[in-house]
Amino acid sequence: MKSKTTEKHRKETSRIINCGIIILSDTISKSQNKEDDKSGQYILEKLSDKYDVIDYKIISDDKNILKSTIDDMINKGSDVIFTSGGTGISSRDITIETITLLFEKELVGFGEIFRLKTYEELGSPAILTRATSGIYKNTLIFCMPGSPNAVKLGLSLVIDELPHLTKHLKE
Repeated sequence: MKSKTTEKHRKETSRIINCGIIILSDTISKSQNKEDDKSGQYILEKLSDKYDVIDYKIISDDKNILKSTIDDMINKGSDVIFTSGGTGISSRDITIETITLLFEKELVGFGEIFRLKTYEELGSPAILTRATSGIYKNTLIFCMPGSPNAVKLGLSLVIDELPHLTKHLKE
């Protein structure tokens, strides 16, 4: 069932949305070869079809580098930042611990739906996903696992909703 209010809000929103992409990968960050970054390339392609991608960085799994990269993208005018990678449970996975401490508000629905859809497709390995989203300095941040399939799922959940989300964020 469609919500009349949601549809009204979608019509009232701007399609001019500035996006940033952060890929966390110790391996790819060493080479800085964006062509090796299948997930980042997918995010870039899909976002560029609808919005403005103003920054795309590949960084190592380091909390200080991650925080400074986020702040830099916000200072450049990002309305939305997508991260991919570093969401697992190994000792090098620092994305969730770093970013959730920054959140002023958490949008738990993204992670909940992400895990539900993952469970429907893969079963109990969905327990491993720690995808999340929230707001930091008036910017939406979506944290997704690093696999191309996870990125496809995460983007499919929010890409068409970004104008509606950013409308409410700016109120």
